[in-house]
Amino acid sequence: MTDLFVPLQSLKQGNWFKLICGASFQHLPAVRNLTLAYTLAGADCIDVAADPAVIAAAQAGLQVAKTLAKDAQQRGFDYKGNLPFLMVSLNDGEDPHFRKAEFNPTECPRDCPRPCERICPAQAIVFDNIKEDFSGVVSEKCYGCGRCIPICPYGIIYTASYVTTPGAIAPLVMSTGVDAVEIHTQVGRLAEFQRLWQAISPWADQLKVLAISCPDGEGMTDYLRAVYDLIAPLKSALIWQTDGRSMSGDIGDGTTIAAVKLGQKVLAAKLPGYVQLAGGTNSYTVAKLKAVGLLNDFRLPILDFGLEDTDPQSKIQNPKSKISGVAYGSYARVLLSPILEKLENKEVSNTNMKATICLEEDEVLLWQAVELAHSLVSQIKSSQRRESEH
Repeated sequence: MTDLFVPLQSLKQGNWFKLICGASFQHLPAVRNLTLAYTLAGADCIDVAADPAVIAAAQAGLQVAKTLAKDAQQRGFDYKGNLPFLMVSLNDGEDPHFRKAEFNPTECPRDCPRPCERICPAQAIVFDNIKEDFSGVVSEKCYGCGRCIPICPYGIIYTASYVTTPGAIAPLVMSTGVDAVEIHTQVGRLAEFQRLWQAISPWADQLKVLAISCPDGEGMTDYLRAVYDLIAPLKSALIWQTDGRSMSGDIGDGTTIAAVKLGQKVLAAKLPGYVQLAGGTNSYTVAKLKAVGLLNDFRLPILDFGLEDTDPQSKIQNPKSKISGVAYGSYARVLLSPILEKLENKEVSNTNMKATICLEEDEVLLWQAVELAHSLVSQIKSSQRRESEH
């Protein structure tokens, strides 16, 4: 099998793993290092913001990972040097994934207990940062979870949203060599979706995967059918991303229930394509999927639905009545945050060197990060394998 089809094979087998760096997350060192660690751990797809600098940072992480394939194997990881798909996220209207928190720090009373600073999972809210002489929201680190807004005692935190400009997207995205596009949409936005799709469609044949992310809502399955009618026929694989509870996976185990329930709903609609969970996914997700019988059983023969075929008609069937994969966002990033924080602290303490320290430059931290990433990736990659060995 060529490297190109390793992620597609994962989709077909039902053990696809996607890392969501965040549609609004633009902290370049973190994107690069998260990409590197999760690639070495066996991820099938890295989803990043549609920003040339962010895309370049992820691509740099991918290339470094390729050079470390032998080291990874010697340390007991399964990574063979194949690259995951690089995906960019776009939106057809206002969406919580495409926003940033903002506030004026001069309006904060000095005696404020600063609950916003403590609750921010991205450590994007800082006060009196001596190194940067800065207080407020570090924009490139904020990914729009919104947890700081209701907790502010003075109500001065707000969000600034942005919407994809369709005409600017296709040249930007396709010139950077990405493999996949994800469109965030919502029920009732068919006209907006159509405008964005018309801008992308001339380049659609270059894509290996198209993902549609949509939260639940009244008439959702009818809306998704209408979306499918707009985009069919497709040469790429199609993924329906069920956005259960956006950007909440690091809050607690229970957040995954919404993602699983929405996955069940979309599977029941028997839409063409694959169904992949997101929104509230965490270390409990795979166990929950196994408990409700939604993971593919490797003890049964896997039917080949022609993923490698160029005939678009080969992809209009629903591959199976099972979940094909899981995407992890906030949980996956927070899992590695202690390692990335150590790296940042090491950079600060090294006063003779202002350049950012890359993860691969610290061998101990690198393989600690890969081990942590692998603890998450391996849940869906190895759970069926273990079952098949019994």
